[in-house]
Amino acid sequence: MPYAVGPSRHAERVRGAVEGRLPAPADSARLVSSWQRSFERYQLDPGSVIGPRVLSAGELREIRDREEAFLRASGQCLTRLHETVRDADYCVMLTDAHGVTIDYRIDRERRNDFKHAGLYIGSCWSESEEGTCGIASVLTDLAPITVHKTDHFRAAFTTLTCSAAPIFSPGGELIGVLDASAVHSPDNRDSQRIVNQLVRQSATLIEDGYFLHRTSSCWILFGHQSRNYVEAQPELLIAFDENGNVVAANRRARECIAGLDAPRHIDEIFDSSHVQLRDVGRLEAIAALRMRANGAMLYARIRAPLGRAHAATAAAVHGAVPLHEERADTRHDSSALGPFLRSTDPRVAENARIAQRIAGKRLPVLLLGETGAGKEVFARALHDAGPRRNRAFVAVNCGALPESLIESELFGYAPGAFTGARRHGARGKIAMADGGTLFLDEIGDMPLALQTRLLRVLAEGEVVPLGGEAPVRVDLEVICATHRDLGGMAAQGEFREDLYYRLCGAVLTLPPLRERRDIGALIDTVFAEEAQAAGRPLVLDGALAARLAAGPWPGNLRQLRNALRYACAICDTVRVEARHLPGDLTAQLPRAARGMDGAAATQADDPAVERERIVAALRAHRWRPNAAAAALGMSRATLYRRIAKLGIVPPHRA
Repeated sequence: MPYAVGPSRHAERVRGAVEGRLPAPADSARLVSSWQRSFERYQLDPGSVIGPRVLSAGELREIRDREEAFLRASGQCLTRLHETVRDADYCVMLTDAHGVTIDYRIDRERRNDFKHAGLYIGSCWSESEEGTCGIASVLTDLAPITVHKTDHFRAAFTTLTCSAAPIFSPGGELIGVLDASAVHSPDNRDSQRIVNQLVRQSATLIEDGYFLHRTSSCWILFGHQSRNYVEAQPELLIAFDENGNVVAANRRARECIAGLDAPRHIDEIFDSSHVQLRDVGRLEAIAALRMRANGAMLYARIRAPLGRAHAATAAAVHGAVPLHEERADTRHDSSALGPFLRSTDPRVAENARIAQRIAGKRLPVLLLGETGAGKEVFARALHDAGPRRNRAFVAVNCGALPESLIESELFGYAPGAFTGARRHGARGKIAMADGGTLFLDEIGDMPLALQTRLLRVLAEGEVVPLGGEAPVRVDLEVICATHRDLGGMAAQGEFREDLYYRLCGAVLTLPPLRERRDIGALIDTVFAEEAQAAGRPLVLDGALAARLAAGPWPGNLRQLRNALRYACAICDTVRVEARHLPGDLTAQLPRAARGMDGAAATQADDPAVERERIVAALRAHRWRPNAAAAALGMSRATLYRRIAKLGIVPPHRA
């Protein structure tokens, strides 16, 4: 690991600045605060020349799968930014909200130099592990920064210059950090001003791209103060539903228009009495709108919904951040649990209500449910809804680690603790979760011997590394998950009874997909997302949608997503039908029955599900009955009968 000054000299400078004996780095109170936390709270060694922790391929793959939509929205911007700064020997990195590098751009011939400096995919840059650096500072303060050379806390990084900026979700929550770093650069900090500005601009572009992806089922207002820039470079993005309720707004819109963080109607923001905004969208025209708050003019273009996805349901499926509420009875909620609160399945909504009340109350939570039912997604939402949302969320799958490794993985180890150990030892996952949340998945598979050690951590708030003597204090919330019957295991002596009662401060059971009342909406949502990812217009056959809703789904949401992703990938027509599913899944689904009107139906159909499915098809096809009927697999006459029977009213007639 290269370093610009001697490790001992740098360490003395850091200690002197923290103690007030020497000048602060770059005269920045923000950097001084970070140095103090790194030194006092996290007890990091400023003279260390060890590189950052790098995740295993399996751990990285799991995180990248979870962040797939974010990666898709950011890829082109990463490439563009790198093309701009590559000649100055910069690499570009994208991290998730916890500082894990999930994507990067780098010149192949410089790969080894950057990797040797720790600038590599899978590297972890939280402040608790690496101290003051560009990414860690953004994670902590949620603001752009340049950390230049000896501004870094650890000697390992004093040759680096890092400019980083936050990326926020449509709901205003941090979802990642964009960073441009160079191994060698001029000593003058002013040399980084242009790079810092480029990174900030690129982060905004990624935000807006992610915004459009997440709100594809909404009407979108693209706005700018100049008519000439509405098409080329819109600044304001506002998403609203069929009824005109604002669902989300990008950061620039929230800065310019007061009150967008609360539920608003689009007519409360703009005086649009002279024009119908949805008509503007259908005509693809540019309209001049007057803002009610200050009378200023805004030029806008309106885009109609692109797909059938329901934003709230989508978030509940895979942990997307919540948008503003659309129902009056839940408008008070704006937390990460909002999508679950909006679920039409009463068990999911009740779990969310309980979780909302206990978030941050230092109460251990045990999540029960079948594999693939979304336990980790719910655990992350619970973490993000509490006061520790900006601290680490550390997930450990107790069933995926060999018994010989799980102890060192959880508790860490001292230098020389065993053959093959790292020379300076390693912090365990429990220590990494200090100040945040530790999520123990498949806790029922933890060996009995380690259960005793975990019990001590929970009871005494301290952890002793493997081969170490001095305990390390930890402050963390604990969420566990399992598909096994822990109570029964405890009764049979297969799980420590005292640990079981320590873990089950609150027990929440997530229902399997086949039992969820909102399964029809979930299927529509997942399909819309996968069809959009496939990059071409696709519709789900109505008969197949009904069969999917009645399927057994032993793998739950995970199995559903994989099946629809496969179908969208191999589909050779516009309509995805049963023949496009994996053969083993098709055999598990019930056969479609023919109703009196010739439309496919199953015993799982009910009026609410049918209405939701028809409305989704109509929205997806801009309320054109011929196209919607074809997508649903029924005749136009049948569609009209269903619309009348279910009381569906087109938006322009409401």
